[in-house]
Amino acid sequence: MKKLDTTLYFITDSTGFDETEFLYRVEEALKGGATFLQLREKEKSTREYIELAEKVHNLTQHYNVPLIIDDRVDVALAVDAEGVHVGQSDMPVDVARRLMGENKIIGATTKTVPQALEAYEKGADYLGVGAVYPTTTKVKTVLTSTETLDAITKAVPIPVNAIGGLNKDNVDILKGIDIAGICVVSAIMKSVDPKAETEILLSKAKELIRK
Repeated sequence: MKKLDTTLYFITDSTGFDETEFLYRVEEALKGGATFLQLREKEKSTREYIELAEKVHNLTQHYNVPLIIDDRVDVALAVDAEGVHVGQSDMPVDVARRLMGENKIIGATTKTVPQALEAYEKGADYLGVGAVYPTTTKVKTVLTSTETLDAITKAVPIPVNAIGGLNKDNVDILKGIDIAGICVVSAIMKSVDPKAETEILLSKAKELIRK
């Protein structure tokens, strides 16, 4: 099993930002201690996605943080990203694994125990489970109860991260659940001070994780 630090898993959202501002916010989050970073782009062309991914990868490599590409195995391969994350309607985990190779990180979004078990059995290295709360990102969300999240953490031996509308004021709902970390998008992307917000969220995440 790969050793992954998903304590504070930052997922990007470039909506409303020009590239300079977007990259600035990404780097501020890295400076603030984000331990994992997923580049998520739903609207860009393949070429645009690759060009942005190369720039983001330069940043993540500087801070020694894994870059995960959302959905697009071709983009992940093109920029030699550390991994890819697939949802329930994306490429199956086992196919992504075959294309990416054994040494790359494969993450999967799951919302039920059967989905989690299937993703694990097909080779996922970690799971994102949610949405815990409604989100403002341009992603279709189905809410997942904390009871289901807890059941998933008990069902699989790989890291499980909570995702969906999480911020510094509401993550305490996850106390007592054996998660490996939290995934955040808007809490950092829309923050007035992304670095300071990341530092706070990292501290909160560490408090939640049972050592």
